Amino acid sequence: MTVVLRRVNRVLLGLAGLILVVGGGAVLAAATDLAVPSWWPWSGPSDVLLTTAQRQRWRDEGWWWPVVIAVLGLVVLLALWWLLVQFRRARLAEVLVDTGDGEEAVLRGRALESVLEADAAAQDGVARAKVALTGRRGAPRTRIALLLEPHASPGDTLTALSGEALAHARTSAGLPALPTEARLRAVKHRARRVA
Repeated sequence: MTVVLRRVNRVLLGLAGLILVVGGGAVLAAATDLAVPSWWPWSGPSDVLLTTAQRQRWRDEGWWWPVVIAVLGLVVLLALWWLLVQFRRARLAEVLVDTGDGEEAVLRGRALESVLEADAAAQDGVARAKVALTGRRGAPRTRIALLLEPHASPGDTLTALSGEALAHARTSAGLPALPTEARLRAVKHRARRVA
């Protein structure tokens, strides 16, 4: 997904830049009374972008303004989607594992995530665990969200997580380090009544 996102970004930014440079350069050339191609709609500094007739051509049509608003709204939604996609953290698809003989093997990121989730969820006091791998193939990072039972101690849970689940993942994948961001949340429960 990251490679596809990078390519889409490059293509869109390249097209936008090309359109802006060509359009801006041509308008600037016409405004300074330089030679422009004969097909170019503005040929001198006194020309306007839209004539009065062009601006008022569709004003009385009932469909015009809803279409203009819908198209502009779609452009804004696509631009917002593109912006939000930039901030989304991509999950790591695979991790490089040093096999010890000078070669490298590839471990699927989802497999490592599921093993980490199972190990973390098996800990005492953890109701549910969700793991996401980020970073680079050679230097992965993990984000772990733990849902804790009411009786669980956050300190003990983090100690067990780093000493067991994360240590097991580091050892089995042959990683020198596995930086982790853990988010803990407690299960919502009713207050106990004392009789």
